[in-house]
Amino acid sequence: MRRLWLVSFCLWIETLSQSPQPGVPEDLHFLQDPESITSSQGKEVKLRCSIQVMGELPEINWQRDGTLYRADANQVLVPMSDYEWLAISELSIPSIHRSDAGSYRCVVSVKGREIVSKEAQLETEGLPHFTKEPHDINVHRDTPFDLSCAAAGSPELEELVWLQDGVLVPPREKAAVLSPSTLSIKGLNKPTTFRCEAHNSKGVATSRTATIRLLPDKPENVTVTFTSSRALGVSWNVGFSGFSPITSCTVQAEQSKDNLTQEIYFEAISVPPFSHMINGLVPYTQYRIRSACSTGIGTSPWSSWVTAETFEGEPDTAPSNVTFHYNGSALIFEWEKPPAGLNGVLQGYKVAYQEQDSAEVIVDNGMRNNIILEVILPVTNLSVRVAAYTRAGDSPWSDPVPISLPNPGSPREIRHPSGNANRQAFSWHWWYVVMAVAVAVACAICITVLVARLRKKDVRYGEAFEPMIERGELVVRYRVNKSYSRRTTETTLNTLGISDELKEKLQDVMIDRHKLALGKTLGEGEFGSVMEGQLNQADYILKVAVKTMKIAICTRTEMEDFLREAVCMKEFDHPNVMRLLGVCLQNHENEGFPSPVVILPYMKHGDLHSFLLYSRLQESPVYLPMQTLVKFMTDIARGMEYLSNKNFIHRDLAARNCMLNENMNVCVADFGLSKKIYNGDYYRQGRISKMPVKWIAIESLADRVYTTKSDVWSYGVTMWEIATRGQTPYPGVENSEIYDYLRQGNRLKQPPDCLDGLYELMYYCWQLNPRERPTFEIICCQLEKILEDLPPSSDPEEILYVNMEDACGRPESHCEQGAVGGRDLEESLKDSCSQFSKAAVVTSVDVHQSNIVDRYVLCPPHENARILAAAPSSDNMCSAAEDLPLEEMCGRDYK
Repeated sequence: MRRLWLVSFCLWIETLSQSPQPGVPEDLHFLQDPESITSSQGKEVKLRCSIQVMGELPEINWQRDGTLYRADANQVLVPMSDYEWLAISELSIPSIHRSDAGSYRCVVSVKGREIVSKEAQLETEGLPHFTKEPHDINVHRDTPFDLSCAAAGSPELEELVWLQDGVLVPPREKAAVLSPSTLSIKGLNKPTTFRCEAHNSKGVATSRTATIRLLPDKPENVTVTFTSSRALGVSWNVGFSGFSPITSCTVQAEQSKDNLTQEIYFEAISVPPFSHMINGLVPYTQYRIRSACSTGIGTSPWSSWVTAETFEGEPDTAPSNVTFHYNGSALIFEWEKPPAGLNGVLQGYKVAYQEQDSAEVIVDNGMRNNIILEVILPVTNLSVRVAAYTRAGDSPWSDPVPISLPNPGSPREIRHPSGNANRQAFSWHWWYVVMAVAVAVACAICITVLVARLRKKDVRYGEAFEPMIERGELVVRYRVNKSYSRRTTETTLNTLGISDELKEKLQDVMIDRHKLALGKTLGEGEFGSVMEGQLNQADYILKVAVKTMKIAICTRTEMEDFLREAVCMKEFDHPNVMRLLGVCLQNHENEGFPSPVVILPYMKHGDLHSFLLYSRLQESPVYLPMQTLVKFMTDIARGMEYLSNKNFIHRDLAARNCMLNENMNVCVADFGLSKKIYNGDYYRQGRISKMPVKWIAIESLADRVYTTKSDVWSYGVTMWEIATRGQTPYPGVENSEIYDYLRQGNRLKQPPDCLDGLYELMYYCWQLNPRERPTFEIICCQLEKILEDLPPSSDPEEILYVNMEDACGRPESHCEQGAVGGRDLEESLKDSCSQFSKAAVVTSVDVHQSNIVDRYVLCPPHENARILAAAPSSDNMCSAAEDLPLEEMCGRDYK
């Protein structure tokens, strides 16, 4: 400001020497015009102008590019005399930017006149700036597209270059391009990024980065897989997905009629599976169908049309205008073709007529649309109706046409058009009732005699036991092999007040407690124990696992819920779901309700967790290849898919609750019947530490909500268990800390040797929002694809498992009676294998009992035959091992 006053003072002194004499007209003009300036960005810039005026005080404004810029510039008025003024205005821009560049000038308003100064150009120097930048584009694979970029600035632009994924395009040291620039890309096969760089003497400016994402290719091999009269099933294969998962597909169907097409179906569906059923179609009509699939990036093009035609269907409407007239001896009926909805090729008509208290007679009338019925008067309560039919079936019947003709006389008859009498009125119909009653009585007598003979036979060939002397005579008591009395079950259920409907359903579920023999305890857990058992069937004894539930059933409603659950589980039929054999109710003293006893198949290899743990931690660890682990995961997913389709929630899915049968297939177990342990007052009893919190979904921990998607979370943890071969989830995290740990976004870490695809699938199972988790159907498809992509297992060498119990045909205890004991045989075989690096003796542990149930010898394939032949043998052991193939000797345990 001091500088401005100093300048003003100098101008005032200069003006005094040139000031006009009073009375001389004033010639208004600028003493100083603003000067053009070129400055670097960020620096201060000042523009100045001055003018001498007389009389009225002037008003000075600044314009940029012809429009008012700022009216608050610094201004100084210096009096020259009583009537003259020197006006000075200074426009200051503290930090100039590119947006400040332009044409500036002063405008003075005095006495209604405007005086404009000369223009001054203000320009900035610095890095180039972009007037046009490349944008994100979604394109199809191998499809050409263009990108545009333009830059300007001062100093003048020297070059403009393009970079693809950070590399110059084209790849040369200098790729000078004038602005604006258009980059033509012939096509891409993966997502790519592009940007452009502008160079001048001040440096380099970089544009925004444009991401080019790929859209999925159109579906391929669209095929009609199912055809009916009102539905078409279609399937397709997805093409290239553009490196993003397919989220949905859209199916479109058009109806072709009279050379015109009309869209009648447009539906977006979830995938996989990549198939869909289109319902509600018109029979005997041609359609054309296509599909398109979408990812998070966009939608693919439509596939090619595929044509299909629905089968013929039954006509929708009945024949119309059914009329008749009497010609004196016969009734003549006529009708018209169904007016609409024939749904196929008309094959003919059916005529039905019925007299009072007589059975209805149906006649196939062929293609004729009339029929003649000869009648004898009088005719009362005769009704006739007509239906059309195609190859697919009959149309609805027309409304009955009632007929009554007077002239009473003798008993009448109606004749078929062929002329033969069909039925006389008021004749033999009551004999039908008599014959039906007689046949029913005869059948009842035959069934009673047959049941009595079968029961007599069972009693006759019963099981004798406990001979004893009574009153001086030898008495032998016997037990009947089969009993047709259900008094035990009925009495128990009647005592409990179970409804008759439920008792009827329980006939195939409830097992007589006396047919079940319990053995040693195989294992005991928090909510029950498992014992070995034998179930006496009609002609054989079945080895089973008997699970007693530590659940207090206090009301009839709880008992009914438990038994209804058992009825539901009895119907489960899937190779990867544990099958329920039956349920017993075991009474205890001083208890109002019996406790449940669940009978399950005996699983030879025990639970999956113990199997994985033992394979890793035994003295001679067994290598489980990735193919085997993925197969275990797939078995569990298939079982859970079956349960979820049955709307059944497991609630406690974990490796410990998955069992291995004799074929090394995994079965999902411990579901349904134990769900009471998670309900009711359990949470309020302060024992939440006993809950398997490390497997429970986060929403279930928060509010005790269990759904199929909470089972998906538990399945992800089970996958992690299998991938780590039995490790405990969340190592180092206490149960009480799990909920906060998960709420902070933490999840289980990827195991060291776990495939990326497997861990991604696990991670999807642990999404915070249950709706974002995959279904078990999707999980199965992903695992099957991973399993197909895995190479054949080659490390370690192929291993042969020989079950010594089955090879001998007797339990191990019996084998020990031979010349060489079972332990000596194991040591001998172990010594024979010791010279080979990959030989070992492995023991299989049954979870139920933690006792050794089978012993196996593991040796390289080329040594198995020699070792088995060299093993000690005796008459009581497998002496013919050298003469038998291994497959025949080892039976189903040969792997």
